[in-house]
Amino acid sequence: MDHERARKLTRKDFEHLLAFRSSLRQFQRWSEDQAQAAGLTHVQHQLLVAVKGHPGTEPPTVGDLAGYLLQRHHSTVELVDRAEAAGLVQRLPDGHDARIVRVQLTAKGDRILSELTPAHLVELHSLAAVLDELVAGADPQPAGRGRQRSGPSRA
Repeated sequence: MDHERARKLTRKDFEHLLAFRSSLRQFQRWSEDQAQAAGLTHVQHQLLVAVKGHPGTEPPTVGDLAGYLLQRHHSTVELVDRAEAAGLVQRLPDGHDARIVRVQLTAKGDRILSELTPAHLVELHSLAAVLDELVAGADPQPAGRGRQRSGPSRA
């Protein structure tokens, strides 16, 4: 990495950085719009992804979720409270330690997340292609070339 800092930065370096940051922000904004169309806040959507994507056989703890969301524990507690009130998640006592609270999706939360995820994976692949082009030194194309502009289907 030191040899990278030693070389002189070029205009192309900044163009590549801008292309990546712009593509990343476009994905984020698009994702926020998709969440809103599904009746979620973008943070609720992130919470649902964190719950569903948590590795292992046990549902995540609030502490796990705080780490995934880069939030303080008490902020995550408040987010889980609101998501639970909306019927998206439910709290469960840990089977081994009564001090630990785990969070799992409800059927409603799982259904909404399942509706949002396919289009997000398509967009993520577009964003990955931009990053691949940047790493290879090519001039990147903006992400989202195949972006679906409509909201998720509501069955």
